[in-house]
Amino acid sequence: MGYIQLFLISIGLAMDAFAVSICKGLSIKNIDRKMSIIVGLYFGLFQAIMPLIGFLFGGWFKYFVINISHWIVFSLLVIIGMNMIFETINPNKDNLNNKVDFKSMFLPALATSIDALAVGVTFAFLDVNLLLAISMIGIVAFILTVIGVYIGSSVGSKYENKAKILGGIILIIIGFKTLLEHLL
Repeated sequence: MGYIQLFLISIGLAMDAFAVSICKGLSIKNIDRKMSIIVGLYFGLFQAIMPLIGFLFGGWFKYFVINISHWIVFSLLVIIGMNMIFETINPNKDNLNNKVDFKSMFLPALATSIDALAVGVTFAFLDVNLLLAISMIGIVAFILTVIGVYIGSSVGSKYENKAKILGGIILIIIGFKTLLEHLL
């Protein structure tokens, strides 16, 4: 597999993480470099680690991931999206979305990297430079999610609650899109 193919796969895998990072940025009013790098590291590391896991467990994961991955992604994104909307509608509740700690970042990073696990399974059956592939996937995801956080933060600071509700709706739509693509 060539550099261009790996780069295009990397971009494709990073798109969900990019969308979720925009939503994350919506909840952070005063974004700083450290926060955006932390978000980028979570998404980039998960995007890089999951293909490695898929590659290592190849055949076993193939049947497991293909059969339920869409349900996992759907469930996690819908829950995160609904939580975003609920936190905006219910202002008395502590808004934890503006944090970048493990508890806040684990589920979004996991949800957006499950497709990378499936890609890793396919790498096990192809002639792929694994180190190059997971490095490129991780770096592209890192860069795009850092950019996404800044985009979301700039939009969020201007439109606050409307942007957060829209972000939650986008996550729910991505969840349903993922589910429908796999069911149809």
